[in-house]
Amino acid sequence: MSSIPMATKSAKQKQIERHDVFVGYVLGLCKDNKVRADLRTGLGLPFERCNYLHRYLVPRLPERQHPDVRRAHYAVAALIAGRPRSARDADAEAVADGSAAVQDWWKRPNLGASLAEVVNRKALKPGSAEGDLHLMARQSSDAIHPRLPSLVQHVLNRGVTVDWAILLDDLSWWNRDRDRIATRWLESYFRTRTLEDHNDSQEENE
Repeated sequence: MSSIPMATKSAKQKQIERHDVFVGYVLGLCKDNKVRADLRTGLGLPFERCNYLHRYLVPRLPERQHPDVRRAHYAVAALIAGRPRSARDADAEAVADGSAAVQDWWKRPNLGASLAEVVNRKALKPGSAEGDLHLMARQSSDAIHPRLPSLVQHVLNRGVTVDWAILLDDLSWWNRDRDRIATRWLESYFRTRTLEDHNDSQEENE
């Protein structure tokens, strides 16, 4: 009797799982206040100017790595280090739960979905969120990286989580596949917003 072969993981899924490992490493580093402060100095900067991050990240990254991918790793490490205390607690619970790592990567929330959640909580006007998404869709990573710290901080301060591994992957490919990634962010944003509007409509009709 022949056995049914197990589904193989896609290259993208394997990449996201590697990103999860990196995120877990950075979350562990951030338990140390001194290390977290060092990593936070890289917020919004190109990795060439992140002098205090090299000692922690160089050992974890390949020697030969596309500059966009390296910059994305440095950026996400700094963003994780810059989280408010409430977000640090939420990330600790997520790591303990471990559920994110077993999901198909495309089911996990990207930045568009996170912004929609902030809007759904009435903590950001739809026009502002959509304006940010449309603006980033037209910009290179040189323009969006400096914007990310304040945008992500706004999301986290409203109690909405950021999937760091998905953000890391999107930033890694942004300059080479911007249209596809920006479209996915917009689709996720409007899908999440539409679901909220549908739920509100149902409550009004009950």
